[in-house]
Amino acid sequence: MLHELVVREGGEPELELVLRRGRERLFERYWLPGLEAGGVGIQICPLYAASWPRGEARERALAQVVELERAVAANGSRVCRAVARADLDDTRLRLVLSMEGVEPLLGDPDAFAEWFDRGVRSVSLTWNHPNEFAGGIDTPVDGLSDRGRTLVRRFAELGVVLDLAHASEQTWRDVIEEGVPFSVTHAACRAVHDHRRNLADWQLEALADAGGVLGMMALPFAVDPESPTLARLVDHVDHAVSVMGIEHVGLGADFVDVTSESRLALDGFYAPTDYPSLLSLLRGRGYGGERLEAITTGNWLRVLRETMPV
Repeated sequence: MLHELVVREGGEPELELVLRRGRERLFERYWLPGLEAGGVGIQICPLYAASWPRGEARERALAQVVELERAVAANGSRVCRAVARADLDDTRLRLVLSMEGVEPLLGDPDAFAEWFDRGVRSVSLTWNHPNEFAGGIDTPVDGLSDRGRTLVRRFAELGVVLDLAHASEQTWRDVIEEGVPFSVTHAACRAVHDHRRNLADWQLEALADAGGVLGMMALPFAVDPESPTLARLVDHVDHAVSVMGIEHVGLGADFVDVTSESRLALDGFYAPTDYPSLLSLLRGRGYGGERLEAITTGNWLRVLRETMPV
C-alpha cells in the first residue's frame, strides 16, 4: 500500500517497488474502500527500500512514513495507527507499520530506535537479497550476522514481530537458535508447490514451536502458476493446518496493484474486495465457526497482542 508494483510501459513487468506519486488522496479513493469492502480490520503496511541504492534507503522509507501519516490524518474517523496492544481493540481500520528489509538502518542496529519511535511493530530482516544483518533467499547459506543477532534480540525486548518471510534457510536456523519468537507474514507451503519463497515442513514445524503464524500468500508464483486459483490456495491452507495446527495459520495475501490483469493475481482474487470469495471456499473445506475465525482474525491478533508493547 505504501509502495506498489508497477508495470513499465512497453514491455514485460519489472518488479520494481516504488512510491506512487501524483495521485491525490490515493489511499482514501483506492485502498481504503477496498479494505473496508473486504472486511479487513488490521492491515500491515510495509516500508520497503531494499531495491534502492544503499544511501537512499532511509530517505525512501521516511517518505513512505510521511505518506502513511498523511493518509491517517486525512481519514481519522475510519483509520488509526496500531502501535500498542490497546490500539488493537479500536473499531477503525488499524494500520500496523512494518519494515520489509532493514536497509533503512544503514547497517546500524542502534538505528532501529528511530523506526520503533515512528511506530514500526513488525520487521523482516531481508527482502530476497542479503544485507549486513542476514541472508535472504538469494543466499541460502548466509545467516544472521552479529549485527543481526543483536537486532533480533532487540525486537524481542521492544515488542516487535520478527518476520522471516524472504529469509534464507540459514537465517531461519540462526533465529531458531536464538530462541526468539517469530512469524511469517506472507508465504505458502513448499510441499504443495515447490518454490524457494515457500516454506518446507521443517520451517512450518519450527514456526509452530515458536508460537508464530504463517500468513498465506496469494500470489500465483507461490500458490501454483499452473493452477492460480483460490482452490489451490486453500490446498496450502489445508497443508499448513495439517502440519502446524489451526492456531498457526492466517492470511497474508500480499496483494499488489498492477496496471492490468497479469500473472500477479490469482483467478478471481485481485484485491481485498475479493476476500468474501476466499471465505466462502474455506467454509466449503470445513473451516467454519472458531476455525474460520482463527484463520481470518484470531491467530494474528494473538501474535500482535503477545508481542506489542503495552
